[in-house]
Amino acid sequence: MYKCCNIKKFAEIVLFDIVIIAAALIITFGGAASEDNSDPVFLPIIMYHSIVGDDRAESDYKIKVSTVENDLLYLKEHGYNSIFAEDVINYTRKNKPLPDNPVLITADDGFYNNYYYLLPLLEKYDMKATVSVVGYFSEVLAKNDPHIPQYSYLTWDDIKECIASGRIEIGNHTYNMHSISDRKGCSKLPYESEEEYEKIFIEDIGLLQTLLKMNTGTVPIVFAYPYGMISDESVPLLKKLGFSAAFNCTEKPNYITHDEKCLFSLNRYNRPAGISTEEFMNKLLAY
Repeated sequence: MYKCCNIKKFAEIVLFDIVIIAAALIITFGGAASEDNSDPVFLPIIMYHSIVGDDRAESDYKIKVSTVENDLLYLKEHGYNSIFAEDVINYTRKNKPLPDNPVLITADDGFYNNYYYLLPLLEKYDMKATVSVVGYFSEVLAKNDPHIPQYSYLTWDDIKECIASGRIEIGNHTYNMHSISDRKGCSKLPYESEEEYEKIFIEDIGLLQTLLKMNTGTVPIVFAYPYGMISDESVPLLKKLGFSAAFNCTEKPNYITHDEKCLFSLNRYNRPAGISTEEFMNKLLAY
């Protein structure tokens, strides 16, 4: 009887321990799965550059306004909803919901025609876009030769108007590292020490952050790598400067999760001339 009671007691203790362990596993792994393993959100990102009148020649980085309009109309008719990079960041970091079928429209270099042509189209089709500007282009080139749609860049006042429209979010595209030289954009040179690279990188990108704050009142939270040239050393520096996301130029789909790593490698499809809206969209929107 004594042995029987002990065996029964032992069995109860073991069963209790198993229940406790199972509950812990459910909480640990089951809870994590329901929160972190939710289906990733498919996010196509378009990359425009200069937008020109329909009487102008097109290229891989120069698109007619009618082409852009056809693209936006296609997205609208197929149920896509444009968002800002900030919306993606808030989804990943704060679990704020994204609309169905999100799409991110971006334009690099800060051409004045983004204000002259793109902004009216965004208003017409109830859309929004992220325009990443180059500081030197706005501070020097735009000031010296402003408001010519074919080639001018956005002035500080133009940028303020873009922001005030509620249709355009501003990104940082470096102050003066937008070139294909030995450095290749803002990437690290092989012979540079990490300390030397950090100083050069922070001085340049930080300068544009300061100028945008002083002249327009905005401080970008998204960075666009010139020519998509990425250094592993740049990501911690971007975080140090307060950025929450970064665009590259890799033509691959994005699958947005609640892991912040996905924010610093946002892929984009360049919109070239020479193909129809349907052809481009078939590539862009392919899962």
